[in-house]
Amino acid sequence: MDKKNIVVEAHDSYGDCLLDKSQDNNYKLDRNHPHGFVEIYETENGKKKQLLGKHNLVVYLGREWLLSHAFMTQNENISPAYDEYICWFGVGTGGAPIGDPFTPTSPTNLDTDLASSVMIDTTSVIYADYRTTPDTGYYKCPPTDYTFEQDADNDNSWLILKVSSTLTVGDCIGYNINEAGLFTAQSNQGGYSGDFHLYARITFPTIVKTDSRQLLFIWYIYF
Repeated sequence: MDKKNIVVEAHDSYGDCLLDKSQDNNYKLDRNHPHGFVEIYETENGKKKQLLGKHNLVVYLGREWLLSHAFMTQNENISPAYDEYICWFGVGTGGAPIGDPFTPTSPTNLDTDLASSVMIDTTSVIYADYRTTPDTGYYKCPPTDYTFEQDADNDNSWLILKVSSTLTVGDCIGYNINEAGLFTAQSNQGGYSGDFHLYARITFPTIVKTDSRQLLFIWYIYF
């Protein structure tokens, strides 16, 4: 069986719109808040094929944390600590109905977690959020790369951060992946048990995660 790679690219932007264009009434066009855009690619034998392009969502919890973090001042009304940072990634199977796996359910501003997180790996020492139910193993993995990039539309200022996260061929085998999220925490050390707080969430048509597929998620975060 040929090995296949799936590439998921998500673009977060500040100063533009908040919405996912396939939306219900939980989304309103608002150019003063964060938004995201997701591109999903499948790559095989060095070739990349785009499967989907859509917006994601920076949730209220992520926006509240971002304001507190920017000023290093704790907002006592929210759960995330001001000194948390975006350092964990998770996936799930709750992004689309079981009976309609290719029609994702839009995330909402009030989301505080993935709808149905799945175990990523059972033994990796760099993963975190170890649980015994519903499956025993680690439910969060760290981003694999951070790359600062210049923004050609803004005088080549360094306003873009590319965050890459990889699910290896041994991760999430047998799960129908259709949601993903970035999480803040106070530590990026393997075995960390929390707290974790959702920053952004995306949903997409279901991808069956087999042992012949490696999934690469790329978040482009714009300021």
